[in-house]
This record gives sequence, C-alpha cells and structure tokens, in this order.
Amino acid sequence: MAPHTPLLFTAVRTEDGRVRDLLVSDGRIAAYDPAEPPADCVTVDAAGALALPSPVDAHIHPDKTTWGGPWLSREPAHSLRDLIEGDVRARSRIPAAVGERAGALMDHAVARGTRAMRAHVDVAPVHGLSGVRGVRAAADARRHLLDVQIVAFPQLGLISEPGTAELLEQALSEGADILGGLDPLGIDGDMDGQLDFLFATALARNVPLDIHLHDGGAGGLRQVAEIARRTVAAELRGRVTLSHVFCLADLDGDELARTAELLAEAGISLTTCALGADPVLPTASLTGHGVLVAAGSDGVRDAWSPFGDGDMIARAHLLAYRTDARTDAELAACYRLVAHGGAALLGLPGSRLAIGDPADFVLLAAGSVAEAVVDRPAPRLVVRAGRVVARDGRLV
Repeated sequence: MAPHTPLLFTAVRTEDGRVRDLLVSDGRIAAYDPAEPPADCVTVDAAGALALPSPVDAHIHPDKTTWGGPWLSREPAHSLRDLIEGDVRARSRIPAAVGERAGALMDHAVARGTRAMRAHVDVAPVHGLSGVRGVRAAADARRHLLDVQIVAFPQLGLISEPGTAELLEQALSEGADILGGLDPLGIDGDMDGQLDFLFATALARNVPLDIHLHDGGAGGLRQVAEIARRTVAAELRGRVTLSHVFCLADLDGDELARTAELLAEAGISLTTCALGADPVLPTASLTGHGVLVAAGSDGVRDAWSPFGDGDMIARAHLLAYRTDARTDAELAACYRLVAHGGAALLGLPGSRLAIGDPADFVLLAAGSVAEAVVDRPAPRLVVRAGRVVARDGRLV
C-alpha cells in the first residue's frame, strides 16, 4: 500500500455513540460518511470499534528499562537516594544496550496506541551521553511511528555531581531537545544554584525545561513558587514543565486554588504518573484553574520498579482509579488528560478526530470512552498519520 493511499474505515463508533464511515487522506481526517469515496481508497472494516485520539506518554524513562530482556531483581530501597544509587549499580547487570531496550519499549508503546513520548534520559559522569545517544538512535529509527522528545536529565544531581552541567550542555548538542532538572533542594541542596544554571542555559540554548520535583511540604511549595517567579521573569511561559510535584497533592481549598492560579499565570505545565503509593496530582482542580496537566508512565520495568508497561490507555485507567473517578464524565476526563493534555504539553497538533485533524487514533472494543478507560482494551487498530501501524497489540 502506498504511503498516502486514502483509507475508508467503515463502521467506526464515534465518541457521541454514532456508527459512521471515516475517510483518512494525506495523513488527516478527510470526511465522515463521504458520498463518493476516492476511487483508489482502501476499505478497512472497523466493525463498530470505538475511535479515540491516540494517547501521549508525557513522562517516561526508556533508557532505564529492561523491556524485552531478562528479569531484573530489584534491591530494597527506602529513599529516593537509595533508588538512584541502586539504579546505577543495576546498569551493569542489564545486558542489552540502551538503544535496543528503549527501542523494544517504544515498539510496544506504539502497538498499544502511543502517539508520542517525552523521554527523560540520565546524563551524569558515570553514564556520559550513552543514554541520550541510544534513545536518540531508537527514536530516529521509529520516526514514522512515534514522535519522541528527549530530556537531558541529571538523575544523580546537578550541582552536587561535578561535571554534570557540562554534560547536559553537550547533550543538547547531541540529540536532547529539553533540559531537565531534579529537586533543587532535596537532591542538590542548592535551589538557587541549580535554577540559575537551568534558566540561564534554557535561555542561551532556546530549549524548554522539565524539572522533576519530588520534594513535599513547604520545601516543595517554595520551589514551585520560585520556579514560577523565574519562569515569568525569563519570559518562558509555556516552556516549563514540573513533573510529579508531590507537594501539590496535599493541598486543597484556597491554598490549592492560589497555587493553581500561580502556575496557570506562569504557564507552567505539570505531569503526573499515578504510580504505586506516590502522591497523585489533583488533576480536576488544576485543570479547572487553567493548568495544563498530562500523564506518563515514568519508569517501565527498570531498577526502580518491576511494574509499568508503556500502555497509556492502561495509565488512564490507573489515573482514574487513583483519583476515584466514578462518573462517565470523570472517567472521560482522565482519557482527555492522557490524549489531549499530553499532545498539548509536547506541542503536537491536536487530534480530536475532527475533519482536518491529524489521523492519529486508536480503534478499541468499547462502547464509550468511560468503558475504554475501565476495561483498558488493547487497540484493535492503531492509526498513525493515516496509516495502520499496529493490529491487535502488534506492529504491522
């Protein structure tokens, strides 16, 4: 089949419950129920499957994964520092190269419907730039399947790990798209030192920022406020993301509203991952105040955790479960956050399956968005830029 062959998907169930024929041409949604489909179009029977915009993984660590390889036994860990140090030790026990492991995970994510991902990749003297180079190679080999943004991430610390700052700058010249940060207080013990470097480098290199923030309580909120202040002062609205932001999970009432308004005014986006016992962002309140929130897998079968599978439909399910979503509207909001929130955070063109939108969608065995979130079915078909790229959970 030629790359731009029009496809007519018959018997597609749309979000409003109707069953319609959907024409895709030149990578975009061309028409619904066309009276005269193009003579050269190929018909694909959707058999009543529900069409939903493809999800986006806005926070994942593919350089750490063991996907596709032998089982890795995890070490006990009682703190963030224990996890970081255990991860460094585990790298020597993972036989496959970064690009091979990351590529295997990317293939699986695509087969489960993922349209794009923001990949956080460790940069430190002990690792050099092997992670960035490996993930970049894997992403470039799959550019027809998946959009990948790479964050140069100082997992071992920035100020506290000499040589990391120089490697981060080098990473931005060798495949990384975004500059990452990590707990300026909790890991580096130097909020101003880390943030001075991050914001100065972001401005000098014209790159966005994505900062992991695990610190809770007053210390976490102090960092949120300072990052918001610097974002406005540097005129970086819309180019700064805070990941995890556990300190927001304990807020409610007026304090949550004030913080949400501060973030919205600064144009700071957030990601959450709904992992294990980790705090989960109050997504409904934040989005209600105009804050852009997206979701991600975080680690997938790595030294940190044996769990995770890169399936963002399943992640919408976990987000719904962790936020106690019950109504159809609440369940659907979790899917919108995974699909539309993720696309907006990565700066991708929106795909709401309107005419003219990118033809990036999944076809699922479900009668509604809410049912899809609860049942988390593997897609019958995954469509990327108007081409069928996966069927029944496998790449084609």
